[in-house]
Amino acid sequence: MRQINTSAMAVMLILSTTSASGQTSFAYADVVASVPIYQVVQVAIPQRQCWDEEIMIDRYSHENANKTPLLVSTIIGGAIGNAVGHNKSNQRVGAILGAMLGHSIGRDIVRNESQRGDIEYNTVQRCSTFHEQREEERLVGYQVTYLYNGQEYSIRTDYDPGDRVQIRISVQPVL
Repeated sequence: MRQINTSAMAVMLILSTTSASGQTSFAYADVVASVPIYQVVQVAIPQRQCWDEEIMIDRYSHENANKTPLLVSTIIGGAIGNAVGHNKSNQRVGAILGAMLGHSIGRDIVRNESQRGDIEYNTVQRCSTFHEQREEERLVGYQVTYLYNGQEYSIRTDYDPGDRVQIRISVQPVL
């Protein structure tokens, strides 16, 4: 007998919850007003600024200098110094002094060549980017007023619904 009462109570509970849940349907209501809503926001707009800049290019550097005058003058100086000496000892000293003097003369020749004005100027374009701050109005939604069964309602939407808006109607009994 207890089993019957428990089963009957379960059935009654299920029936009462389904009837209390009510019904939901959809309808359309006439839109009375649709007002756009704007919000002011800060916007960073990238701007590119370019300018021309003159740069100096040294076409002749000491690292790339022609070493031939230096070598030739050292060899010639050594040979002349060797030829001036009368004995072997004097020839060695003369060769060393002649080579040193020839090396010095060759270095002066190379230095004069590098100072001849082999400097060139080129124009290059330089650019940088900065951000310009600006205030901008952005559309964030619509405040929509609509009429249903002679009563006015208001909602906020992401878009303009046009002349009518779909609404959900839910009927539930009061217990």
